Amino acid sequence: MHSFGYRLNGLLTFAVTILALMCAITSLSDNFNTPFPSAEIKIMNINWFQKQPQGHDEVSLTMNVSADLQSLFTWNTKQVFIFVAAEYETRKNSLNQVSLWDAIIPAKEHAKFWIHTSNKYRFVDQGNNLRGKKFNLTLHWHVMPKTGKMFADKIVLTGYSLPEEYR
Repeated sequence: MHSFGYRLNGLLTFAVTILALMCAITSLSDNFNTPFPSAEIKIMNINWFQKQPQGHDEVSLTMNVSADLQSLFTWNTKQVFIFVAAEYETRKNSLNQVSLWDAIIPAKEHAKFWIHTSNKYRFVDQGNNLRGKKFNLTLHWHVMPKTGKMFADKIVLTGYSLPEEYR
């Protein structure tokens, strides 16, 4: 017969193997969730649009952000990090991204929201490329799971433009 130590080692090895297998299966089960988030962003006002002393363009916006991100939450979701970015093209860069606002959603109960806000971070272009510029507002999200890999996605909202003249 085996000693008590051998039996305990066999039992613990079996238990840890089953636990690891269960964690892997439950983590993979999260891949079957098909989220269907929705979002809308309205620019209510351009507070100011000016040229800085260094020659850079700066914009301050007031916007309404409404979103329903509840479908991103499953049993495995710890929190969701979201941010709104302005995206536009210039001659120098094919993609410019400027983060305007962000938040952390800790639970599904907070994932359906409406907020009236100004941009939290400065909307500055290195140069004077923003006059009359068409741009997209994109709502990005990063789902942080309790176990498994993090994933990210976005909703691109088009049809925004800045004025031709500074204010």
